[in-house]
Amino acid sequence: MKSHYTKSTVSAVFLLFCLFITSASSSSFIQQVTDEFNTNVQLDDGDGPDPIQGEAHYLRKHEQDGDGPDPIQGEAHCVHNHDQEISSRDYKVSASNTVKGLRSLPPSSYSLKMESFNTLLKSKYSERYVSRPFSAAGYNWTLVVYPNGNKNDKGAGYLSLYAAIDNTTLAPHEEVYVDLRFYVFNKKEKKYFTIQDTDVWRFNIFKTMWGFSQVLPGYTFKSPYNGYLYDGDHCEFGVDVTIPSVFQTSELFSVADNFKNPTFTWRLLKFSTLVGDTYFSDVFSIGGRRWNIQVNPSGRDKGKGKALSMYLIVNPDEKLKPYERIYVRAKLRVLNKFRFRNVERQIDNWFSHQETGRAYGWGSSEFIPLSSLKDSSKGFLVDDKLTVQVEIEAVSTTKYFPS
Repeated sequence: MKSHYTKSTVSAVFLLFCLFITSASSSSFIQQVTDEFNTNVQLDDGDGPDPIQGEAHYLRKHEQDGDGPDPIQGEAHCVHNHDQEISSRDYKVSASNTVKGLRSLPPSSYSLKMESFNTLLKSKYSERYVSRPFSAAGYNWTLVVYPNGNKNDKGAGYLSLYAAIDNTTLAPHEEVYVDLRFYVFNKKEKKYFTIQDTDVWRFNIFKTMWGFSQVLPGYTFKSPYNGYLYDGDHCEFGVDVTIPSVFQTSELFSVADNFKNPTFTWRLLKFSTLVGDTYFSDVFSIGGRRWNIQVNPSGRDKGKGKALSMYLIVNPDEKLKPYERIYVRAKLRVLNKFRFRNVERQIDNWFSHQETGRAYGWGSSEFIPLSSLKDSSKGFLVDDKLTVQVEIEAVSTTKYFPS
């Protein structure tokens, strides 16, 4: 009996010992798992909250299938889409595409002034500032400022500026092409530093924010000697949002040459008997326009009484618009019976309608001295006949839309 009690006691003690060991091991395991979990949570908390995950997930929703958000996968998708959403370009912005400068005029769409900017600079949770919505070019926008740069867009260490469109104002498949110009006020210069791209930015429901991740280096912006951060921690930003409209009126300018019959020859009979001041040839057409040659036998202007004056003119009945001009390249000639002695003047000018007050004719008031012209030995007058000629080499045409 005593022996049985001893065995029972030993068994009980052994069982209790095993339970104690098991309990201690379980407690140790549970404690270890809990510590690791708490450690991970602490690391995540140190990164701070991402306030735009919801917007990013909303964009991802449209990008995938147009259905409602997936409450399980939403957070997993939002980080990737957040990076895509805030990129400055779908391709790397070339330095040649970016235009920077200073201007006196303030922004026309929106201005954001800050008097406590250092608070944002020092905060590790407020990585960006989003303005209130403002209306421009028929849509609602916000101006987004990253004081320490947008690290997801290679902007760490820079000042980053973006414009975001309110995607609720966009149709499902609508695309808006926008010119953006961003401003940073420089008190020292009393002007605005501006940055813009030579190309337009394409906004749609999948891409609602565009801008520059590297507007100014952080040390340049923060130094009080440069004038961007002034009066302690004051600064000013701005943006111009412009939607370029497609042109409604246009014109097409072209020049024709190599005409089939480029020359017109006019013979003035009984030249010595001509007593009038001005004579005009018959109308002739070359290059789709009607022309005349004008001759002043006794000269005009500087050639009055001492030289023959001659011009190529647009015929007065030629229908030209008040603003229309015709480019003409031609040669005016007084022919000689000895061809190598022809007198030639080059025309390379613009013609307009006579009523516009601009030049409707070109030539020379001193084309050929009258003494040479009337000397029978010179070969210009043959049987008292003067022969003049024009060779038109090129004529422009302008088509206007609408006409």
